[in-house]
Order: sequence, then C-alpha cells, then structure tokens
Amino acid sequence: QVQLVESGGGLVQAGGSLRLSCAASGRTFSSYAMGWFRQAPGKERKFVAAIDWSGGLTYYADSVKGRFTISRDNAKNTVYLQMNSLKPEDTAVYYCAAGFGFPLYRDGGGEYDYWGQGTQVTVSS
Repeated sequence: QVQLVESGGGLVQAGGSLRLSCAASGRTFSSYAMGWFRQAPGKERKFVAAIDWSGGLTYYADSVKGRFTISRDNAKNTVYLQMNSLKPEDTAVYYCAAGFGFPLYRDGGGEYDYWGQGTQVTVSS
C-alpha cells in the first residue's frame, strides 16, 4: 500500500510558478507510475500529467503541455509537478495518484489505485 501527501500549493499571480511535491510512504514507490490530476469546484477531476516508474517517460494534458513538468526522485519517494506560466484557469485542487501502467490519463482517475488528499492552487489574474 502507498500513502501520498501533497504539498506546495498556494496563491500565485498569473504568469508565476509553483512546484508541487507528493511524498509517498512505502518501499514500493518506484514500482508505481504516478500522475497528477486537478479538480475545480463543481467539475470533474481532470488529468494533468503522468510519469512512468523510472521517470523516463512522461505524458501531459494538452492544456499544460510546455508549461508544466512532472518528475520523480525514487530515492526520495517523491514526485514533483513544476508549474510555470500559470493561468487563472489552472486554479484547482491538485492531487497526486499512484497506479500500475503507463500512461494512465483518463479524466476521473479511475485507473489509479492510491490518492493523496490534495493541495489547493489558486492563480489570480
């Protein structure tokens, strides 16, 4: 089993940057593909980015491609989401998730097995 804890969210102006972290417990972290999702109020949870177990393969939603970067450090049991050129429409609660298989990118996130509690990202215009 894997427990996930996100951090790094906050309030930022449009055009700014944030880096989210997701710390995982358990010795099997490196076995899992990891994903980031986001959910705005009243809307479906949307896929943002995914990374395979090794960190060698990544996959992005079109809406964040070129602005966001997912990475992982298996020695630290942590996955990151670097978010640059943020826009007000990026405002949401961001969740990390762990699962088997790559890429897992369906909105809703039903392909993933474990989830964090989420961290709020608010981008002001």
